[in-house]
Amino acid sequence: MDMAFLAFNEPGMAGAARASLAATAPAMPSPRVDVAVSAPAPALTDLERSVIAIARHDRVSTLRTPGRVSRWLGVLFGLRVSPRLADDRLEALRRIAVLSWRHGYAVPALELRTFLAAGYSPAQYEMIVDTINDARIARTGRVAFA
Repeated sequence: MDMAFLAFNEPGMAGAARASLAATAPAMPSPRVDVAVSAPAPALTDLERSVIAIARHDRVSTLRTPGRVSRWLGVLFGLRVSPRLADDRLEALRRIAVLSWRHGYAVPALELRTFLAAGYSPAQYEMIVDTINDARIARTGRVAFA
Protein backbone atom coordinates (compact mmCIF):
# COMPACT_ATOMS: atom_id res chain seq x y z
CA MET A 1 0.00 0.00 0.00
CA ASP A 2 1.50 3.31 -1.07
CA MET A 3 1.03 6.30 1.13
CA ALA A 4 1.22 9.85 -0.06
CA PHE A 5 2.18 12.71 2.16
CA LEU A 6 1.86 16.39 1.43
CA ALA A 7 4.49 18.68 2.80
CA PHE A 8 2.36 21.49 4.21
CA ASN A 9 5.16 22.76 6.39
CA GLU A 10 7.51 23.50 3.47
CA PRO A 11 7.27 27.05 2.09
CA GLY A 12 5.18 27.33 -1.06
CA MET A 13 3.84 23.79 -0.89
CA ALA A 14 0.44 24.52 0.63
CA GLY A 15 -0.89 26.11 -2.56
CA ALA A 16 0.46 23.26 -4.68
CA ALA A 17 -1.08 20.72 -2.31
CA ARG A 18 -4.47 22.39 -2.55
CA ALA A 19 -4.25 22.46 -6.36
CA SER A 20 -3.25 18.82 -6.65
CA LEU A 21 -5.85 17.76 -4.12
CA ALA A 22 -8.58 19.62 -6.01
CA ALA A 23 -7.49 18.06 -9.29
CA THR A 24 -7.55 14.51 -7.93
CA ALA A 25 -10.60 14.71 -5.71
CA PRO A 26 -13.84 13.47 -7.26
CA ALA A 27 -16.40 16.19 -7.80
CA MET A 28 -19.05 15.92 -5.15
CA PRO A 29 -22.46 17.21 -6.15
CA SER A 30 -23.64 19.85 -3.78
CA PRO A 31 -26.90 18.97 -2.14
CA ARG A 32 -29.77 20.97 -3.54
CA VAL A 33 -32.49 21.96 -1.22
CA ASP A 34 -35.57 23.61 -2.63
CA VAL A 35 -37.19 25.80 -0.05
CA ALA A 36 -40.37 27.63 -0.80
CA VAL A 37 -40.08 31.04 0.79
CA SER A 38 -43.33 32.90 1.01
CA ALA A 39 -43.51 36.47 2.13
CA PRO A 40 -46.06 37.16 4.83
CA ALA A 41 -49.26 38.64 3.50
CA PRO A 42 -49.34 42.40 3.87
CA ALA A 43 -51.58 43.53 6.68
CA LEU A 44 -52.87 46.78 8.09
CA THR A 45 -54.22 47.58 11.52
CA ASP A 46 -57.79 48.71 12.08
CA LEU A 47 -56.52 52.25 12.66
CA GLU A 48 -54.69 52.24 9.33
CA ARG A 49 -57.78 50.91 7.57
CA SER A 50 -59.86 53.72 9.08
CA VAL A 51 -57.30 56.29 7.87
CA ILE A 52 -57.71 54.93 4.34
CA ALA A 53 -61.51 55.08 4.61
CA ILE A 54 -61.44 58.67 5.90
CA ALA A 55 -58.98 59.69 3.16
CA ARG A 56 -61.67 58.84 0.62
CA HIS A 57 -63.38 62.14 1.37
CA ASP A 58 -60.21 64.28 1.50
CA ARG A 59 -59.27 66.33 -1.53
CA VAL A 60 -55.80 66.42 -3.07
CA SER A 61 -55.62 70.07 -1.96
CA THR A 62 -55.43 68.84 1.66
CA LEU A 63 -51.96 67.51 0.90
CA ARG A 64 -50.55 70.99 0.36
CA THR A 65 -49.21 73.04 3.23
CA PRO A 66 -51.74 75.79 3.94
CA GLY A 67 -50.52 79.29 3.20
CA ARG A 68 -50.93 82.39 5.36
CA VAL A 69 -54.25 83.40 3.84
CA SER A 70 -55.71 79.92 4.35
CA ARG A 71 -54.58 79.86 7.95
CA TRP A 72 -56.05 83.32 8.65
CA LEU A 73 -59.33 82.40 6.99
CA GLY A 74 -59.41 79.31 9.16
CA VAL A 75 -58.84 81.38 12.27
CA LEU A 76 -61.43 84.03 11.30
CA PHE A 77 -64.18 81.73 10.08
CA GLY A 78 -63.37 78.52 11.96
CA LEU A 79 -62.73 76.58 8.78
CA ARG A 80 -60.93 73.29 8.88
CA VAL A 81 -57.54 74.17 7.44
CA SER A 82 -55.80 70.83 7.15
CA PRO A 83 -56.68 67.28 8.14
CA ARG A 84 -52.97 66.52 8.63
CA LEU A 85 -52.44 63.72 11.16
CA ALA A 86 -50.06 64.13 14.11
CA ASP A 87 -48.43 60.72 13.57
CA ASP A 88 -45.97 60.94 10.64
CA ARG A 89 -46.45 57.28 9.73
CA LEU A 90 -50.24 57.64 9.56
CA GLU A 91 -49.88 60.92 7.67
CA ALA A 92 -47.77 59.16 5.02
CA LEU A 93 -50.52 56.54 4.77
CA ARG A 94 -53.22 59.23 4.50
CA ARG A 95 -51.33 61.01 1.73
CA ILE A 96 -50.91 57.80 -0.29
CA ALA A 97 -54.56 56.92 0.29
CA VAL A 98 -55.80 60.34 -0.86
CA LEU A 99 -53.68 60.13 -4.01
CA SER A 100 -54.74 56.54 -4.62
CA TRP A 101 -58.44 57.38 -4.23
CA ARG A 102 -58.00 60.10 -6.85
CA HIS A 103 -55.34 58.70 -9.21
CA GLY A 104 -54.81 54.98 -8.55
CA TYR A 105 -51.20 53.93 -9.04
CA ALA A 106 -50.27 57.29 -10.58
CA VAL A 107 -48.76 58.85 -7.46
CA PRO A 108 -45.68 61.06 -7.36
CA ALA A 109 -42.44 59.18 -6.70
CA LEU A 110 -41.64 61.46 -3.75
CA GLU A 111 -44.90 60.48 -2.02
CA LEU A 112 -44.20 56.79 -2.61
CA ARG A 113 -40.64 57.13 -1.22
CA THR A 114 -42.02 58.92 1.85
CA PHE A 115 -44.59 56.16 2.30
CA LEU A 116 -41.92 53.44 2.10
CA ALA A 117 -39.57 55.40 4.39
CA ALA A 118 -42.38 55.54 6.98
CA GLY A 119 -42.03 51.77 7.34
CA TYR A 120 -44.60 50.44 4.91
CA SER A 121 -43.71 47.81 2.31
CA PRO A 122 -44.30 47.81 -1.45
CA ALA A 123 -46.69 44.88 -0.91
CA GLN A 124 -48.73 47.01 1.50
CA TYR A 125 -48.82 49.83 -1.07
CA GLU A 126 -50.15 47.45 -3.73
CA MET A 127 -52.70 46.06 -1.30
CA ILE A 128 -53.91 49.59 -0.45
CA VAL A 129 -54.36 50.60 -4.08
CA ASP A 130 -56.01 47.28 -4.97
CA THR A 131 -58.39 47.61 -2.01
CA ILE A 132 -59.28 51.16 -3.03
CA ASN A 133 -59.87 50.02 -6.60
CA ASP A 134 -62.08 47.15 -5.41
CA ALA A 135 -64.11 49.58 -3.27
CA ARG A 136 -64.54 51.89 -6.23
CA ILE A 137 -65.67 49.02 -8.47
CA ALA A 138 -68.17 47.89 -5.82
CA ARG A 139 -69.56 51.41 -5.53
CA THR A 140 -69.70 52.38 -9.20
CA GLY A 141 -69.66 49.04 -10.99
CA ARG A 142 -66.78 50.02 -13.27
CA VAL A 143 -63.00 49.88 -13.19
CA ALA A 144 -61.63 53.22 -12.09
CA PHE A 145 -58.01 52.84 -13.08
CA ALA A 146 -55.70 50.17 -14.41
